[in-house]
Amino acid sequence: MANHKSAKKQIRVNAKKRLLNRYQHKTTRNMIKKLRGTHDAVQASDLYRTVASMLDKLAKRNVIHKNKASNQKSKLARFVNGLTPAAA
Repeated sequence: MANHKSAKKQIRVNAKKRLLNRYQHKTTRNMIKKLRGTHDAVQASDLYRTVASMLDKLAKRNVIHKNKASNQKSKLARFVNGLTPAAA
């Protein structure tokens, strides 16, 4: 248990940061699942931009490793590029 005032404060701050990181990570994972379930090329390309941005932010804040973010973006880009455009 923490004995110093600053250590107690750090425990509180870490708890808040942990909750925010969990929320952002879970939101990103849900967006990835939504993107994977999309079959429309236009909608998928719009979603990809959002998801790529979210992954970059998570990597920048060290919530996930930068290589993991890069690998996920690469796989998602291949998925989006493989979709055929809807007939207009």
